[in-house]
Amino acid sequence: MTAEGLVERELRFAFFGDSICVGQGVSPHRTWAVRLAQRIEAELASAGRRVCVLNPSINGDTTRKALERMAFDIQAAGVDAILVQFGLNDANRWESDRGLPRVSEAAFAANLEEIIARARAFGAGPVLLNTNHPTTRHTQPFAHHPATYEAGNRRYNEIIREVAARDGQIVLTDIEAAFRARLAAGAALESLVLADGLHLSEAGHDLYLDLLTPPALAAARQMGAVCR
Repeated sequence: MTAEGLVERELRFAFFGDSICVGQGVSPHRTWAVRLAQRIEAELASAGRRVCVLNPSINGDTTRKALERMAFDIQAAGVDAILVQFGLNDANRWESDRGLPRVSEAAFAANLEEIIARARAFGAGPVLLNTNHPTTRHTQPFAHHPATYEAGNRRYNEIIREVAARDGQIVLTDIEAAFRARLAAGAALESLVLADGLHLSEAGHDLYLDLLTPPALAAARQMGAVCR
């Protein structure tokens, strides 16, 4: 309740991404997104605030496709905070595209910037942005292109960092760097991803949850204090 006795409005926190946000390949209740949503709800409930955590993420999505659906998924009702994660599909190079990435490097950067600008225009205060974890797809080059999938993933992670640095207000969680630190400490990448070498295993979801809980709860507290 406010000082005037009015009921405070429900807050909205969106996860906006691809299959890594969906949790493809594991049971829904074991995904980082579902468990993080529960923690965000509990954090705000302790402050007497209600929150709806949205997850309009889609398997296989690129930033280009995401922009096309922002009007319905993000802008229609607005959001108070957003967590964005794309790149694993943008960096992919289908044989049918003759070696070109699904989304070019320049377009990927521009699309991320527009996604963030649109989210802010429709209410987002805190903006969280993730790089992507390493994959085991580092030996076989693409058809029509000499680089591997993992080389493309690393390059698009660099672009994500560049977007965050140019903006200056984005909360960047460098998932790739955290995974590599875990690998340097002795963890096996194969234990953190599924057999496809790309999607997260249950252990990978556990690590994501550990990494994303602090910035997400900080964002929840921030939007809870500002949005009355």
